[in-house]
Amino acid sequence: MNKIMGLDVGKKRIGIALSDPLGLTAQPCETIHRHPEAEAILKIKKICSENSVQTIVIGLPKHMNGTIGEQAEDCMQFSNLLKSDFEIVFEDERLTSRQAENILALQGKKYTKDKGLVDLKSACIILQQYLDRNSRK
Repeated sequence: MNKIMGLDVGKKRIGIALSDPLGLTAQPCETIHRHPEAEAILKIKKICSENSVQTIVIGLPKHMNGTIGEQAEDCMQFSNLLKSDFEIVFEDERLTSRQAENILALQGKKYTKDKGLVDLKSACIILQQYLDRNSRK
């Protein structure tokens, strides 16, 4: 069965999560550096190939009023590098970083020294939101 990938695309790092084969739960995969961008794209494509991924859910960081800002534009431009090979779905990711920080703090993880943990947890939250919404359909 195909898995679904979730991405939290930031300026420096990209958090990557994968669904289980049934598409019920999001699991952390890894955090990669965004630059050089061509290298990041190759790494994402490799992970997709190894996990039979056809759909990538990318977090879209909208403003609190729902409008698209500079960061969301950046995510959409990044997605253009993947859309010829995969189905791209955008998931509203407002406040996921804050949720991720709260979860990590409750788990006793020192995320302030490793921001990659926040990116990884955010990718899981983004993907899980998508999986939960689609399981109800």
